Amino acid sequence: MSKLLLGFLLVPLLAACGPIESPTARDLDGETIEVVTTIGMITDAVEHVGGSRVHVQGLMGPGVDPHLYKASEGDLRRVEKADVVFFGGLHLEAKMADVLERIGEQRATQAVTDEIPRARLLRPAQFKGQYDPHVWFNVTLWMHAVEQVRDTLVRLDPGSAQLYRRNAAAYLEQLEELDGYVHERAATVPEEKRVLITAHDAFNYFGRQYGFDVRGLQGISTASEAGAGDVQQLAHFIANRRIPAIFVESSVSPRTIEAVREAVRARGFDVRIGGSLYSDAMGSPGTPEGTYIGMVRHNIDSIVAGLAG
Repeated sequence: MSKLLLGFLLVPLLAACGPIESPTARDLDGETIEVVTTIGMITDAVEHVGGSRVHVQGLMGPGVDPHLYKASEGDLRRVEKADVVFFGGLHLEAKMADVLERIGEQRATQAVTDEIPRARLLRPAQFKGQYDPHVWFNVTLWMHAVEQVRDTLVRLDPGSAQLYRRNAAAYLEQLEELDGYVHERAATVPEEKRVLITAHDAFNYFGRQYGFDVRGLQGISTASEAGAGDVQQLAHFIANRRIPAIFVESSVSPRTIEAVREAVRARGFDVRIGGSLYSDAMGSPGTPEGTYIGMVRHNIDSIVAGLAG
């Protein structure tokens, strides 16, 4: 077993964590850059910006919850071979926090949220003073993450800087169009119906950017548990407001949302399941929802159909 891998496996025994290292230029000599990412949205961004210069391995695929994900020995071996590791930051990858902090002592690492202006981040009171990490639901915030990927690759591989900047510019233009599309679709829902209810509080950036009142049964992290009181309180709100639809999430068990639906029915109102939204993970590779743009379009189209129908 390599010293690096052994060091990762011993992380839980270490009392202190060193600072994460900023990626610096390396002599890559034309070799493809080996990149490891955590969530699919980051994988997608790196592939768009890096193009043929990068080989990307994402650790978390469709339906995987990053709040609960723990690195396997296979993941650590992939990290050992990487030139750079991109992750979300803001405590998104909660169960991997120790590993990610220690990686920086041996490998170039970068949180894609580092350059997002902190004034634009949400800091929910129930999240123990931490920022909400679900920034990709505001497309304009995710554009900062793409720029962070671009700048990191330029620092790591300055010989390909022109390629990274050109690819990033083209992708950022697509994201500007995507932000406009979401605004246009959201505006088709009457303001009094713009209430989005999901399994956990992942959509607050979406709500602030696109004008929705967002209610999640669980907290910011799916590691929290929703109790019977939470279910009844949310059911009371839905029945009183006569919300037409609530939504499940692809990476969260539908059990709690189904419990809310039954509690609403017990109050004499039938709320339907408006569809499945992609929250902490994208769809399957090769499908439109397996890309960031496709995922966002699927979500807003499903929300509009559910609430306006």
